[in-house]
Amino acid sequence: MAVVREFTLPDLGEGLTEATVVRWLVEVGEVVAVDQPVVEVETAKALVDVPCPYGGVVTARFGDEGAELPVGSPLLTVAVGTQAAAGGEAAGAGEGAGAREGVGAGAGGVSGEAGGVAGSGEDAGPGKDAGSGAGVGASAGAGAGAAEGSGNVLVGYGTSAAAGRRRRVRPKAGAGAAGGPGEASGAGRTEAPGPGDVRRGGPAAGPVPVISPLVRRLAREHGLDLREIRGSGPEGLILRTDVETAVRARAAGTQAGAGAGRGVAGARTGAEVGAGAGGAGGGAGRPSGSPGVPGSVSGAEGGAVASGGLPLEVERIPLRGMRGAAAEKFRRSRQEIPDATCWVDADATELLAARRDMNAAGGPKVSLLALLARVCTAALARYPQLNATVDPEANEIVRLPAVHLGFAAQTDRGLVVPVVRDAHRRTAEGLSAEMARLTEAARAGALGLAELTHGTFTLNNYGVFGVDGSTPIINHPEAAMLGVGRITAKPWVHEGELAVRQVVQLSLTFDHRVCDGGAAGGFLRFVADCVERPAVLLRTL
Repeated sequence: MAVVREFTLPDLGEGLTEATVVRWLVEVGEVVAVDQPVVEVETAKALVDVPCPYGGVVTARFGDEGAELPVGSPLLTVAVGTQAAAGGEAAGAGEGAGAREGVGAGAGGVSGEAGGVAGSGEDAGPGKDAGSGAGVGASAGAGAGAAEGSGNVLVGYGTSAAAGRRRRVRPKAGAGAAGGPGEASGAGRTEAPGPGDVRRGGPAAGPVPVISPLVRRLAREHGLDLREIRGSGPEGLILRTDVETAVRARAAGTQAGAGAGRGVAGARTGAEVGAGAGGAGGGAGRPSGSPGVPGSVSGAEGGAVASGGLPLEVERIPLRGMRGAAAEKFRRSRQEIPDATCWVDADATELLAARRDMNAAGGPKVSLLALLARVCTAALARYPQLNATVDPEANEIVRLPAVHLGFAAQTDRGLVVPVVRDAHRRTAEGLSAEMARLTEAARAGALGLAELTHGTFTLNNYGVFGVDGSTPIINHPEAAMLGVGRITAKPWVHEGELAVRQVVQLSLTFDHRVCDGGAAGGFLRFVADCVERPAVLLRTL
C-alpha cells in the first residue's frame, strides 16, 4: 500500500525563514524521481530549484505561484511505494464519473491565469481527498524503490543519480469533459493565456522574449496582458519598469475618463473637467482610501500629479525577497557597526594606460574592475585587519585567512553582491573572467547561494552611476568596503605642472572596532598609490 509523504519547504541556508514560489516544475498526478527539482523559489539570496527527497506520484501542491511560504510549511505530498501507481490508475479510472468536485463538463476548468489543473487537488489539505489529480495516469512501479527519500534539499548535493524523465500519462477516455478555453485535465492540457502569461510564439506577432516570473506576477496582479506591452529590454524583453509604466498609464486614463464623465453630469465645473481629462485632478471626488492602483492608498485630496513619472496615488511596496534582504543588511550594518569613512583623490591616468597595454598585447581582456580587485587583494595582504569580522557574542575580532571578494552588481531584481572565492589567489585575468561570469549570472537570476554568501570584503564601483563619491554602507558582517567613483578628466598637478588627468575618488568605509584610522588610511593610501603608479603593485607579487 502506498504511503503519502509530505515534503516541506527546507531551510535553504544562511538563516532564511521564508521563500516565494516562483514556478512549479511538476503537476499533481505527475511521477517524480528522488531528487528531481519540483519547484523554483526565490529566497532573499537567489532563485533556487528545490528537489524532492521522495520518489512517487505527486498528490497535492501547496502554494500558488507568487505565494510566500515560511520554512517548514508543506510544499507538496507524494505517494511513494509499489502501490502508488496502482492507486493512481484506480483514481484516474473514476475521473470521468465525476469522482471529485470540479471534475466534469464545464466544472473542472481552471483558467490559465490561475495556473491550476482541473481536479488536481492542489489546495487539498492533508485530510482531503486528492485522488483524481494523483491518479491522472501514473505508470506502474513509479514509486518502486523510492519509499526512502534522499533527505537532500539542494540541487547538486548527495545523490548523484540522474533524475528520472518526467512523465505525465494521458487521461482515459471521458476523463474530464472539455469545457471552455482554459480548462485543463492532466497531461496535454491547454491553457488560455491569462493576463501576464506570455509564451514564445503566442498570439503576439513573432516570438516573445522570455519574461521574468516576477514581472508576470506583477502583470497578473494589475490585470495587464503582457502581449500589449512594449518591452524596453534587450530584444524587446519586458522589464518590471515597463509593467509599472503601463499601470500608471492605465490609472491615468481611468481617472481622466472618470473626470470627464463627472463633468458631463454637471458634478464639477468646466475647469475641473479639463483638469480631470488631463489626468491632474481626476481623483478629486474620490474619498480617501478608495480603490485606485491595486494595493495602494489614495493620495492627497485632488489626486496626485502624474508628471515626472510619479505615481498617481500612494504606493506600498513590500520589502520582501532580495530587496527585503538588502534592507535588513543595511539596517543591521548601521545599527551594529560603528563605521567611519576616509577618502582620497587619485590620478588614474597610468592605470588606464596600463590596462590598454595589457589588452593590446593579446590574450583574455582585463576589465578595470578586475584590476581594482587585484589592487584590493594586495592591499588586504598588507592590512589583514580589514579582512575580518567581529564576533559580538565572544567579543572577539576574527581575522580571516582567505579573501572572498564581493562586488556590487545592479540587476533588474535589485542590488546583489556576487562573491569571488579565493580572490587573493587569482590573477587579473582570472579575476576578470570570474567577475564577468558572476555578473552575467546575476543579471539572469541564476546565482546560487554559495556565490552570494560568505564574502570577507566588498568592492563597490558606484562610478558606473556617474557619481564622484559616496559613503558606502558596510556589507554586514564584513569589516570594510572600498568605494570607487567615476574616472573623469580634471585639472591636476602632475610632475610640478598643471595638466588634465583622469582622476578618481576612492573611499573606504571601515568598522572602527577592527582597526584604527592609521591602518585604514594606510590601506587606502596603498590602493591610491597602485592606481597612480601600477608598478607599485609589482612589488607585492
